[in-house]
Amino acid sequence: MADFDAIVIGSGMSGGWVAKELCERGLKVLVLERGREIDPAVDYTDHLAPWQRPNLDRIPEDEVAQHYYVQKTGVSYAVQETTKQYWVKDDEHPYETAEGKPFDWLRGYHTAGKSIMWSRQTYRLGPQDFESNKQDGHGIDWPIRYNDLRPWYEHVERFAGISGSRENLPQLPDSIFQPAFELTAGEQVLKRGVESAFPTRKVISARIAHLTAPTEEQTALGRGACQSRNYCHRGCSFGAYFSSMSATLPAARRTGNLTMVHNAIVQKLDYDPATQRISGVRVIDAQTKEERVYTSNVVFLNASTVATTVLMLNSTSETFPNGLANRSGQLGRNLVDHVGQAVAAGMVPGLDDRYHAGRAPGGIYIPRYANITEHDTDFVRGFGFQGGVKRQGWNGDRAGIGADFKTANRTPGPWFAYISAFGEMLPNPDNRITLHPTRRDEWGMPVPVIDCAFGENERKMMQRASRDAKAMLEAAGIYVVMSSESMPIEMVMSKPGNKIHEAGTARMGADPMQSVLNGWNQAHDVPNLFVTDGASLPSNGCQNPSLTYMAISARAANHAADLMRDGAL
Repeated sequence: MADFDAIVIGSGMSGGWVAKELCERGLKVLVLERGREIDPAVDYTDHLAPWQRPNLDRIPEDEVAQHYYVQKTGVSYAVQETTKQYWVKDDEHPYETAEGKPFDWLRGYHTAGKSIMWSRQTYRLGPQDFESNKQDGHGIDWPIRYNDLRPWYEHVERFAGISGSRENLPQLPDSIFQPAFELTAGEQVLKRGVESAFPTRKVISARIAHLTAPTEEQTALGRGACQSRNYCHRGCSFGAYFSSMSATLPAARRTGNLTMVHNAIVQKLDYDPATQRISGVRVIDAQTKEERVYTSNVVFLNASTVATTVLMLNSTSETFPNGLANRSGQLGRNLVDHVGQAVAAGMVPGLDDRYHAGRAPGGIYIPRYANITEHDTDFVRGFGFQGGVKRQGWNGDRAGIGADFKTANRTPGPWFAYISAFGEMLPNPDNRITLHPTRRDEWGMPVPVIDCAFGENERKMMQRASRDAKAMLEAAGIYVVMSSESMPIEMVMSKPGNKIHEAGTARMGADPMQSVLNGWNQAHDVPNLFVTDGASLPSNGCQNPSLTYMAISARAANHAADLMRDGAL
């Protein structure tokens, strides 16, 4: 008899949803988290006063060089003295990259994973994103369409809480919204200018996973409305933004069906050829190095794209010598991220008598228009822009000494506008993850080797996005002080991994010889194995993918529960 009905590996964005759905269906669920347990009352730092943040919240340079040389350069805005406990120490968790192909692998190992640290931009994929692979021939066709996922988008949105405005845009379907954060005066200037000069483009309020009008269910979980403090990367003691910590794990726990084990590094999934099922999950304790084996009827992999891929590649057997469920040879291939350092920034005139209330956690979003409403492109797919326009505060950063310094900083700074592109990366089987043949980490796991680079399509996309970003600010009467249009294209290309939206390495598909998973995120060749993190996506769109991870996780979990109910698993 199995120890549990289901084992979920990973407690972050997707793993939390799987645990919630399975527990609420009455299944006994074990969640294995490789990192430590987080206690918001102890570990969150969003209530620290400025004088309680040492060195202006900066990590000493020698400490960055020793421990955070990838994490800090990848997300400098989020890795600070008061938040470094959420990010891995790079020297303790090594990986390698192909020569001349840098990749930022940005991670957090603890309760709720990166759902504590994400930037909470929350968008549905549109109908075109499920069809683009088939239409332009890059990658393989999705085995599902937008309408298959639509009810599950609605399901997770009602529980998670998404603030935003209804816009009726075909390429960016509306969610089930709570009230949007109002655009600032500067954002309204940008919106009027862009939409007047470019009728095919829209400037809308960013859609973010923050409660603005909590429901009864959300309140019952201890979640409150967003206070517009913008201390989100320190953790939110109000539970206002969605995370596994504040929402899905508490919901799973209240059923009485959840067991959670921390410091549990999964090394391998054992495969039984007689039953063609996973027969056990091998775990090593991160602290004691003690080895254990857990059993269950079904296993969900939600360790994040790279870690999930490493685990599957390491789970070899006589049946699967090249990695678990890898009959297609596609496991580890088709790695994608988003591309984007096409930016423009500038000062907004004429608003010196205006300010904005609070520090809203989101700004504006410019949905994709390239190859949607505008077709004068030399590339396929497209990009969207994120950004905002806010008045700079009383930061003490203006010149002066003594009385002159005080006088200069008695008034707020100018209105500052900034927009940055997020572009879609095409699936390419040569962008892949493999295992190092000899190098192991502290716990005996093979070190991943990541071989990934952007292609010509992404370069052309970012060149166009750079031109468009500058043109849109200028159309709004904004004085542009910085634009990537004048930069060499190499500087406009973010490193793969930097956007923290990696996906694609255990993709879904209809053909078992071209894909690892079927349309329910279930392994073609191992019926009791499901993968619902980013590894499962056949392509990535240009929108932030977390909402899609949530929706496919809830959908797959309920499908697995149905199969178990019917005796098929």
